[in-house]
Amino acid sequence: MAVCVAVIAKENYPLYIRSVPTENELKFHYMVHTSLDVVDEKISAMGKALVDQRELYLGLLYPTEDYKMFRKLHNSYTDVMCNPFYNPGDRIQSRAFDSMVTSMMIQVC
Repeated sequence: MAVCVAVIAKENYPLYIRSVPTENELKFHYMVHTSLDVVDEKISAMGKALVDQRELYLGLLYPTEDYKMFRKLHNSYTDVMCNPFYNPGDRIQSRAFDSMVTSMMIQVC
């Protein structure tokens, strides 16, 4: 199960961040934004000089056994993007997407 889910726009800013438990929310927001900075640095370094292409590999971002969970997240995200009333680049405010993410999160008693 996930403790934090973030959806990132192609311009490298978060469209959606959700974390459980909420007392660690600031910590997860910090981790997401720090990760975005790392990706941004790698991309900008590629334009400055000839960088070995292997250096851009960030590693496996999730365990392969969790593939089904991420497939479910991807399908729900695709549904949001296909909604004719959604403007790409806006914050994701879909109740269906939010409830699907909530079902993925660890439920704290």
